[in-house]
Amino acid sequence: MRTSYIVCYDIAVSSEGGTRRIRKVFETLRGYGDHLQESVFECSLNAQDLAELKRDLREIINAKLDQVLFVNLGPASARGDRSIIAMGKQYARQGPML
Repeated sequence: MRTSYIVCYDIAVSSEGGTRRIRKVFETLRGYGDHLQESVFECSLNAQDLAELKRDLREIINAKLDQVLFVNLGPASARGDRSIIAMGKQYARQGPML
């Protein structure tokens, strides 16, 4: 069963290696889900995918400085169509990071 997650990250880019870590985290998450905004992705993952993603991210981040959050939205099949409501700037699917 696939579960939908919002995955967001906060990487200490001013720390040593921070710029490299943020790019690696972005590239990793792009392989698992849809880039919604800055450091926010929506991912539909089964248990194995989730375990692999967590393992991949653990190898990249500095656990003392960085943070990755997984927000469980429930079963992907029960969610229906994605509904994103934006305030301010209109929502548009994000392109690749610099």
